[in-house]
Amino acid sequence: MRVCLLSYRSYPYSGGQGIYVRHLSRSLRDLGHEVDVISGPPYPELDEGIRLIKLPSLDLYSLPQSKRFFVSPEKLGSVPSLVEWLGVCAGFFTEPATFGMRAYHFLREQSRYRSYDVVHDNQSLSYSILKIKELGIPVVATIHHPITIDRDLALKAAKSWWQKMGIRRWYSFANTQIKVAQRLSHFITGSESARREIIDIFRIPESSIRVIYDGVDTSVFTPDVSVQRMENRLLTVNSGDIPLKGLKYLLEAIAAIRTQRNIELVIVGKPMKNGYTEGIIESLGIGDCVIYTGKIPTHELVRHYSLATIVVVPSVYEGFGLPAAEAMACGAPVISTTAGALPEIVGDAGILVPPANSEALARAIVALLDAPDRRRQLGEKGHRRVREMFNWHNTAKQTAEVYQEAINFFNSAKRSVPIPAVASRQAAPGNQLTKSLSGAVER
Repeated sequence: MRVCLLSYRSYPYSGGQGIYVRHLSRSLRDLGHEVDVISGPPYPELDEGIRLIKLPSLDLYSLPQSKRFFVSPEKLGSVPSLVEWLGVCAGFFTEPATFGMRAYHFLREQSRYRSYDVVHDNQSLSYSILKIKELGIPVVATIHHPITIDRDLALKAAKSWWQKMGIRRWYSFANTQIKVAQRLSHFITGSESARREIIDIFRIPESSIRVIYDGVDTSVFTPDVSVQRMENRLLTVNSGDIPLKGLKYLLEAIAAIRTQRNIELVIVGKPMKNGYTEGIIESLGIGDCVIYTGKIPTHELVRHYSLATIVVVPSVYEGFGLPAAEAMACGAPVISTTAGALPEIVGDAGILVPPANSEALARAIVALLDAPDRRRQLGEKGHRRVREMFNWHNTAKQTAEVYQEAINFFNSAKRSVPIPAVASRQAAPGNQLTKSLSGAVER
């Protein structure tokens, strides 16, 4: 099969999307499929035999906030770039929309779409995905979880009406995703929990979405025998300083624990200006026992998992929970909340506590710190669970089955209903810009 995998951003070390793209494409290749990855920046790291097609953007979020508004007019000569810049200036997140526009243009030019049997969209779900489908090619979409959950949690945590307005504006693309999904036929998600949420929020047929667990590369995520686990060191992975990740509750738990004993918290990630937890560390007086690593490569992440006494996943919601699975693969004992898919991932190989409950977290952490034998048992059990349940070979095999189902469905529909002809020329730039902006800001 010839597969085109779309990903609007693919940071290779955290955040999930770049990891998903790399390992899925590699495992599809190993099954004998031809895979091209079309990505916007940041670009993924891919393995030999997989072609990366880079679609450059303005990449404004890589710049300091003060410099995002001052862009040379020469860089605004295309509709996607103009929409991207205007969106950032106005507080909208337009990356999925502008990536979709660029991907559609690339595939349409010289009929490149004819090189593929199926297009797999990694949750950009912009209106351009429908235009790609109209070119005459089956589309499968992965929905990791409904972005509306992120939005609603952020609104709940907002401290002012002004902040709520900004949050609604930023997440307005979530409504577009719902409308686009309702016009597609085949979906993949990473857990039963996410499947239930997606069916409810997106209002799509139950038969259209299949649960395929993500994998963990256990050749990489494995206990590092060159290091010894430290005492009283906690680790958490925080790819984004947003309410969804629940870091606030872990910080409050640390503040309570440190009144009884020495404790250290290592946070894989970096603090964000105006982030959800900005100022909390200082106000709790725990700055001397909290360390941020910044962005780190995979081998360093494995080392941190192998050094930690306990890995804590304090999320208020997770569609899968990759850090929990990675930590278990490295033999680390895990304390996790029961939010979203985490009970599916952790099972009985970790300690589960209610989400958004710093007292429950603190009690579980103290109890496990005082039980070295229990930690060792959980580490061994978690390692076995990941190796048995979460591997990329199975993920790719089941994903290829969905591709074939989508191709068969598409061909069957094509025989019974004529596919509308694609317009011979692009819409006028003014009309395209108006439609793009309305799609980006639609509520």
